[in-house]
Order: sequence, then C-alpha cells, then structure tokens
Amino acid sequence: EREYLEIEENIVFVDKENKVELIAIPNDTFKVSVMINFETRVLGTQYAVLEDIKDFKEEIADSRTFVFLHELEFLLANNLIKGGDLSNAIVFVNRVIDQDELNRLADLFDKPKVNVMQDGILNNLELHHRNEPARHKLLDLIGDLALLGKPLKAHIIARRPGHAANVELGKLIRNHINTKKKMKASFSIDLEKEPLFDIMDIQGFLPHRPPFLFIDKIMEMGEDYIIGVKNVTMNEYFFQGHFPGDPVMPGVILVEAMAQTGGVLILNSVPDPENYITLFLKIDDVKFRKVVRPGDTIVFHNKLLKPATRGIALMQGKAYVNGQVVTEAKMMAAIKKREETNE
Repeated sequence: EREYLEIEENIVFVDKENKVELIAIPNDTFKVSVMINFETRVLGTQYAVLEDIKDFKEEIADSRTFVFLHELEFLLANNLIKGGDLSNAIVFVNRVIDQDELNRLADLFDKPKVNVMQDGILNNLELHHRNEPARHKLLDLIGDLALLGKPLKAHIIARRPGHAANVELGKLIRNHINTKKKMKASFSIDLEKEPLFDIMDIQGFLPHRPPFLFIDKIMEMGEDYIIGVKNVTMNEYFFQGHFPGDPVMPGVILVEAMAQTGGVLILNSVPDPENYITLFLKIDDVKFRKVVRPGDTIVFHNKLLKPATRGIALMQGKAYVNGQVVTEAKMMAAIKKREETNE
C-alpha cells in the first residue's frame, strides 16, 4: 500500500514584500489551486487548478515556461542564453518593439519571421491552454513539493508561487510531519490485556484516594519506565465546572495524573511503599498539545532520565490519546517517609 504524507493543520508561508502566500490545508487527496498576477496588460491574473493528480499528464504536463521580453533581453545582453533554449518558451511582450528587434528575435528562435500577436505574445509558438502560464506555475509547485519524497494529501492554495516560496512551504510541511512523528507513541500497548496493577493495587503504592486518584491501572513497568492508563468519563468531578457544556480535562490534572503514574514507579523501589509519599520538586518544559475530553483513554508513559539517587528521581512523562501526545513534561520528585513530612 502506498504511503502518504498527511498534515493535521493549515501550514502557511507568506512573503508580504512580494505578495506571495502559500497554504497547505489538510485534505483526503492531493489538490492544487494556483493564482498568478504579474500586474501587466499582457499577463495579469490567471487561475489554474488540478483537482486530481491523475489528470496531471493531460491538464498540466505540457504547460511551458514563460518569460517577459525585458527579461529575455537581459539574458541575451549577458550571453546567458542560446537560441535553441527558448524555442519552447512563451514570450510576453509588454512594450512596443520595432522591426529590427523583431528580426533579431526571429534569428534567436530560428524563424524566418516573428510578430507580436494581439494578446501580447510572440508568435514563436501557439498556446496549449488559455491559462498556460498559471498551469506552468502549478507544474513547478508540484515538482518542488515532490522533493518531500512521498505523495502528499493536502489542498495547496498558492498566490503568486515561485520556486523559492515553494521550497519554503515544503520545508514547513517537512518540519510539521517530523514534529508529528515525534509526538506519536514510540511504544504499543494492548489496552485489553490484564493490567500489571489494577486500581486496588495502585492504592497499595500511592496515598492518593478518589476523587484525587487519577490513574486506573498500570499496564507495564520496568526498571526505568512505567505505562499507566486513565479512562476519562463524564462523571469526573472537575467537569462540573471545567467547563459546563464544553468539558475539558484541566491541564493541572493531566500533569498530576502523569506524576501519580511516575510515583508508582518510584515507590516500587522501596520495600514498604505504603509508608512513603512522593513530593514534586520541579516541573519543566510542560506542553499541552491537545484537549482531553470525556470518553478519551489516556496512556501515560514515564521514563527515568537517569537513575534515582537519594530518593530523588528525574523523569520524562508523556500522555497520549489515540497514539498522539496530548501533554508532556519533565518532572523531578522526591520520596519521603510519612513521618518526615509531618516534622
């Protein structure tokens, strides 16, 4: 099965100085819409669209490059072009030219005679499409995005695109996809299997009790990692006020649940966890990426960043819903005997 690149949000590149704007919008297929405007009498606003990549060969592939006469003159003056190089280029003439210059252009294109047609195009060729310049810009855009390496599912809307802008949009898309990969779970877990610890077992490790116990079960645990699960229901007390009619799990509760998961890992290192509690020392790099709502199942994955020493542990915690990171943080915590906290 063919692998596609997919985006989850609008990706925008803007060059205000040159009036350039390119937008990639999430879509089930690949679609491109292009608008150009050179603000001249001979080439103003044109629009081209490719609804289905299957139509590329018939609708887009034969669209040729184009150039303005003044650009051509610069290339000729600097000996940067040879006659055969432009035999298939559309030349737009946006000023009056005399017969001597027409004769020189005829020699360039190896034609006995050339004229400027009524629509301002040199008659060295005939247009394949009324909007061939816009279609050629669309062709360029597809070619530049092909550098992503895999077909893209998105609707690309481009105003005044060009190679430089196309490449920048491609970079933004690549960065978005790479970030999305980092946010995906690097582990797999069968939520239907028997848990390592159920909620009663968890209460043997943690001093927390409902309604402030926010993990339901522990699925896996090793020397330096732990995986816990929380099933979010509408009955959670905090949904009564956060927010009525639009329930969202509070970020502080997500972090607390992640910390409780880590607490089980830390307290598992002592023979009598019921005599200890865990206390936060520091929380860094907290990020809330997606909202969590009733009906979601949160998978917490905590990993020690270094071995715990003197009862202090530093760990990276991530919370996932449907394989996507919703919250992450670095947490430092200490375990203390209960009597020590009362001194």
